[in-house]
Amino acid sequence: MAMRDLRYFGDPVLKTKCEPVTRFDKALETLVNDLLETVKPAGRAGLAANQIGVGLRVFSYDVDNLLGYVINPEIVELSESTHEINEGCLSVPELWFPTVRAEHAVVRGVDLRNEPVVVEGKGVLAQCLQHETDHLDGLLYLDRLSKERKREAMREARTKDWFWQRS
Repeated sequence: MAMRDLRYFGDPVLKTKCEPVTRFDKALETLVNDLLETVKPAGRAGLAANQIGVGLRVFSYDVDNLLGYVINPEIVELSESTHEINEGCLSVPELWFPTVRAEHAVVRGVDLRNEPVVVEGKGVLAQCLQHETDHLDGLLYLDRLSKERKREAMREARTKDWFWQRS
């Protein structure tokens, strides 16, 4: 297991839809272990594979002492009830904006043995499941903001040292 470097807003890998996992091998096991290790530090709730530069549909989560991962996740249920919650992202550090999310979410995928798994969550876990699945679809939480908030976020992002500059 290794702590992996994060990719930051502006890096094209974050806007690219991830490919489904088709090979369940040692390399996938290493990726899952690295995702689990990298999500553990305090203040982290979830981590998608493309946030560490890998274009595969895998994410890890660590919410309320519940540590896990999902391979090939798909959201299969979202509650009709939503709330606006302050949201941030490891790939967009220091920026938090109110984002509308379903209060309850269910994700279905598989584990390392290609066996079915279902993760169901409310509150922060529901937010995390939606946020990480968005990442795997090439979306950042900034893409869900109103035009005005997105403009504000972009202005702030450009002032940050981590902002990925294209040459």
